[in-house]
Amino acid sequence: MRWCALVTAAGRGRRFGRRKQLAELLGRPLVAWSVATFASMEEVAAIVVACEADERERMAELLSPVAAGKLAAVVPGGLTRQASVARGLAAVPAECDGIFVHDGARPLVSVADVRATLQAARAGRAAVLASPVVDTIKRVDERGRVIETLPRSELWAASTPQAFAAGDLRAAHEAAARDGVVQTDDVALAERIGIEAVVVAAQSPNPKVTHPTDLDVVERLAESHGHR
Repeated sequence: MRWCALVTAAGRGRRFGRRKQLAELLGRPLVAWSVATFASMEEVAAIVVACEADERERMAELLSPVAAGKLAAVVPGGLTRQASVARGLAAVPAECDGIFVHDGARPLVSVADVRATLQAARAGRAAVLASPVVDTIKRVDERGRVIETLPRSELWAASTPQAFAAGDLRAAHEAAARDGVVQTDDVALAERIGIEAVVVAAQSPNPKVTHPTDLDVVERLAESHGHR
């Protein structure tokens, strides 16, 4: 399959205190890290980035040097992550028969983990990079009372990338738009229209930057893995 990486990098960064997608990580904007990783992969033919509308020109300027000529489009994101992905889908080149969605706030995703996720996906089956849950998870009501304790052996924490045959991802978003459904990730949209989804166990750290302290953690991880 010829893959397009669809990177979500929109949002105002309310919890972070500023727009985290352009925060500097060891001299490079946060979102540029994953874009550079995808650009290095021969199976990735194109990269589409969804960002804040007023950042499009700057984002293209910052990403072009690391995108190795694969930056197909920088599009304005929507009010939700789902809306940003939907807008990005419209810009995916027609020759790409596979699409994977990645959160630009996860800068350290490895080539090996991306490749394993892509290899697990095919028409009729989506794949999501994930990690087994190590904490005990409680389901609670609105008053904070525990309703049940979920079996940890069955629980995985989903991250990104999430990979799909291009037609499957488009069909999932079209159905969600038609039905007025909003989900927190694309695999959930695929599941609801009957597309099988499998997890791919992450082999390398893939943390998400949400709060300012997360950037410090990611920076230490990057340094420990030889990134400068």
